[in-house]
Amino acid sequence: MSLTTKLQETKEAFSKNVPAEVQTIMTNAFDTLTAEALPKKAIQKGDVLKDASLVDVNNKEVSIHSFLEKGPLVVSFYRGGWCPYCNVELKALQDALPQIKELGANLVAITPETPDNSLTTSEKNELSFTVLSDLDNKYAKQLGLVFQMPKDLREVYHKFDIDVAKHNQNNDYELPLPATYVVTKQGEIVLSFLPEDYTERLDPVDIIEALKKVK
Repeated sequence: MSLTTKLQETKEAFSKNVPAEVQTIMTNAFDTLTAEALPKKAIQKGDVLKDASLVDVNNKEVSIHSFLEKGPLVVSFYRGGWCPYCNVELKALQDALPQIKELGANLVAITPETPDNSLTTSEKNELSFTVLSDLDNKYAKQLGLVFQMPKDLREVYHKFDIDVAKHNQNNDYELPLPATYVVTKQGEIVLSFLPEDYTERLDPVDIIEALKKVK
């Protein structure tokens, strides 16, 4: 089953169990985000991926560009281990990792969660690729991917026992778009996926096809 299909099933199951008023709040938040037009402002296909030093699950600093020394790179931003759509995506990426490696590429996932929380997410999903913590979304902000959650949406998340502030260890309530980039060894972005809808993710099939064209 494709990632796209799994995400659609997750969305449908969620919708059946969520009150209409909650869905309205989520829809309004999506409309507000869409009005910001972040994808048009964000770094994208044709641009050079900026470098940054982030920390891995062991609190070790890792340079984004250090991965490019080994070959092409797939960079996937996710909101947090509390997000069911993120977990579905991470598992799909893990399943696709052998194909990504066969094409000489590396994969790294980036989250605003603290290293302790990203370690939990990594262990839960049995991830064997690198997960980095972008504390306070500093790197995601450089790429133009960050937005702030509306207050009423924060309250909805709290009712679901989702504490974004605790996961990120700040009170900004900022999250990145669940963006995915495919980058050449030279740092050029050859594929960018910048969904405003957090239930959408780039299917690994498309990632593999993009990597096949990378020279």
